[in-house]
Amino acid sequence: MQRRTFLTGTLLGAAFAAAPVAALTTTAASAATVTVGSLADLQREIDRAAPGDRIVLADGTYTVPAGGSLRISGRHGTGAAHITISSQSRGGAVLQGERSFVLSNSSNITLSGFAFRQRETLLIPADCSGIRLTRNDFGLADITGVHWVVVEGNGVKVDRNYFHDRATQGVFLVADGPGREDMAQDLHIFRNHFARHTYTGDNGGESIRLGVAERALTAAGARVEYNLFERCDGDAEAISVKSSKNVIRYNTLRDSAGGIVLRHGNGSVVEGNHLIGGTEGIRVYGNDHVVVNNHLAGLSGRALVIGSGTARDHVPGEPLPQRRGNDACDRALITHNTLVGNARTLVGEDRAHEPRDVVVSNNLLVADAGSLVALGRNTGFTWQGNLLWGRAADGTIPAGGFVRADPRLQQGADGVFRLSSGSPAIGVAVPTSHPVNDDVDGHPRGSRRDIGADQYATAAPVRAPLTGADVGPNAA
Repeated sequence: MQRRTFLTGTLLGAAFAAAPVAALTTTAASAATVTVGSLADLQREIDRAAPGDRIVLADGTYTVPAGGSLRISGRHGTGAAHITISSQSRGGAVLQGERSFVLSNSSNITLSGFAFRQRETLLIPADCSGIRLTRNDFGLADITGVHWVVVEGNGVKVDRNYFHDRATQGVFLVADGPGREDMAQDLHIFRNHFARHTYTGDNGGESIRLGVAERALTAAGARVEYNLFERCDGDAEAISVKSSKNVIRYNTLRDSAGGIVLRHGNGSVVEGNHLIGGTEGIRVYGNDHVVVNNHLAGLSGRALVIGSGTARDHVPGEPLPQRRGNDACDRALITHNTLVGNARTLVGEDRAHEPRDVVVSNNLLVADAGSLVALGRNTGFTWQGNLLWGRAADGTIPAGGFVRADPRLQQGADGVFRLSSGSPAIGVAVPTSHPVNDDVDGHPRGSRRDIGADQYATAAPVRAPLTGADVGPNAA
């Protein structure tokens, strides 16, 4: 039977008076594990927690009363000894009500294994650092405009969580920062499962949003890797990047309307991702990005967009309406990608500012309808070493930038199109300015690289498209 614990009034009351000084000065050497069975006891243990302590909430459904919260204030673990607050079993402690944990002025805290069912955002504020959210189940109340998790603090890890089932406008996971232009630094998002976002509006239903227009020129250093997105249909941008110098790699987007979009910002890397059987692929705006080793197959929309802009470049101090417009794609490197069987393969747009000085090299483009390249206006592009095949027309790619030959692809049980022995793509890739040491499968490229995302090999993939067993609360 589930335990139900209700509190009256606020958790700031006398029942949660300060713990003795001796308890507050506990060191990691005397770290303890304590199990509690009520929100009152949980709050008391949080208030006196020290580095290395582990506080376990017994399985059950707990309702935080209106106006109340579970305060984590002035609590500091260390990098080697977090203060850990966890559910007795994964998903066993269910937290409902207006809000659950409210953090302030705290660091090196881990929240693990909870089922969050609250009505308001779980916020990691800017005065908190080193916070980790791991192995939780996020299924908050489906309220329009409420983002489920917002990260403003530095050094946060969000891993092995399950974000699922919402039908309203709002984002599963947002990275922001203090003020109007700063970004949370060094956010690491990995091994999470995002599923079934069914909002049908035009905008505002992303799974992950890294920043916003005002923060576009700020380097964030976020890493989004090894996450699985399934039926993420709430927005055309499942992963929306609106800040600079981020890495989006080794993710799988399957049967999702949303794609990976470098919407604002500069200098990000999109590497080794699988986009299979959905709608949108990868769109690129801004400057100096690298798009490498991605595998896009069976998409019903645009597989790869080299974007044009309402502005040439975004610059500090520009008016906000201008910042919210598109920044033309300049100086990107788009290399070693495989695009097979998509409705539209490599396309452009028709805004005032055309993309410039982009290198498009070593890509494998295969389709049976339409044009393989439909770029439109561009300036200073370099086309090298691309291989085209299928009944689709070549399109606007210049004659010297490709060869047409059957790449002898074989589709594996995992949906990935790989080279077979004797493929004309083997060993003929041209050099690139960006190091490409392995392929989408994690196999080494060696000194003679192949065209496309796959380097021919007979060994099993080191990295393959992710499944539900690879991500979420029960992942390794």
